[in-house]
Amino acid sequence: MSQQQLQTRLIWGLSLASVVVYINLYLVQGMLPLIASSFQVLPAHATLLLSVTSFSLAFSLLFYATLSDKIGRRKPLLWSLGLLVLADVMLLFVTEFSDLIALRLIQGALLAAVPAISMAYFKDMLDKSVLLKAGAVYIAANSLGGIAGRLLGGVMTQYLNWQQSMLLLISITALGTLVVIGLLPNRDKIRAERGEIKLRFQRSDAQGFWLHLSDSTMIKLYLLGAMAFMVMVNQFSYIQLHLMQAPFNWGRFEVTLIFLCYLSGTYASFRSAKWVNKLGRQPLFVLSTLMMCLGSMVTLVDSSEAIVVGFILSSFGFFTFHSVCNAWVAQRAQQHRAKATALYLCSYYLGAAIGGPYLLPFWQHWGWNGVVGGSLVVLSLVAVLVLYLARAQRRAPASLIDVAG
Repeated sequence: MSQQQLQTRLIWGLSLASVVVYINLYLVQGMLPLIASSFQVLPAHATLLLSVTSFSLAFSLLFYATLSDKIGRRKPLLWSLGLLVLADVMLLFVTEFSDLIALRLIQGALLAAVPAISMAYFKDMLDKSVLLKAGAVYIAANSLGGIAGRLLGGVMTQYLNWQQSMLLLISITALGTLVVIGLLPNRDKIRAERGEIKLRFQRSDAQGFWLHLSDSTMIKLYLLGAMAFMVMVNQFSYIQLHLMQAPFNWGRFEVTLIFLCYLSGTYASFRSAKWVNKLGRQPLFVLSTLMMCLGSMVTLVDSSEAIVVGFILSSFGFFTFHSVCNAWVAQRAQQHRAKATALYLCSYYLGAAIGGPYLLPFWQHWGWNGVVGGSLVVLSLVAVLVLYLARAQRRAPASLIDVAG
């Protein structure tokens, strides 16, 4: 098998793995009405299911980053997908909302392996000329998985009961896992280099995390990813509740169609590599931040059309923003690559976990207008940090900027 074939299989294997992961992660976001009725909780409280999963996913990323630096990338990734199938089977037997929360915490820990390992896996196995494109394809696959999971949740809410829904999820996860096993090349640079496997936690593991946490540029990128995702993912939860109310009165399945706005983000992710090369990072950061702010404000217009346009703009801006952040982190890390990516994604998913409870009181007191107001507060902080980062990069010596990516 040629090197090009191996690279292609790796890109498609990890991209498919991400689709499986994000279907499992975001399925509940499209099932809010079904979950609320099946477990007898308020729809607004059902939104917290995504927060608890994101919370356990965030901290588990750090574990997988350390583990994959010790035993290789392929094995922990595949083991996590196999155990995810078993966790999906357990969902068949859940009857209490508290048990569902506990199981979603476990699922979050399993879902973390793919996002924690993938970018480092790419950087280990791919030529530098292919890396940026691979990252763009992978993030586009993330968004497609998110869309598929949410729309699938909407179909389940409309046509299936809880047990039937979980049987369909089990089938999708199992089939996807088998295909990923077949696609991923049976090569692992880490294992080939290390030979001997040492699972014991060492001081160098903590030093790897500290190396990136002591880098001020990395810290800014981590904060930017967290705040942007904090707004984006949770806006999609609360807009469903808004659209099901008067004067819109969208149905259970209809509200999940709002997630098709993610397709603008899929396109943005795929094109981001070319835009970075053509425009540079800082202009893209500024433009994407402005698009997120504009998109949020457009949704304040009291019409379905304006809300759709607003979310198309927000999705486009967010995924452009995320693609630049993610690639910058991966390229800047010269050592402990998986740990650098894991710290970025840890902050990213902590943002998602915090965003639900943060926006809940805005929703309870002021409805959708409150959610937009709370979002703009966070996006204002994003804009300030983007400008600060741009200023710091202009002052940095050219040599340091080159090393950074």
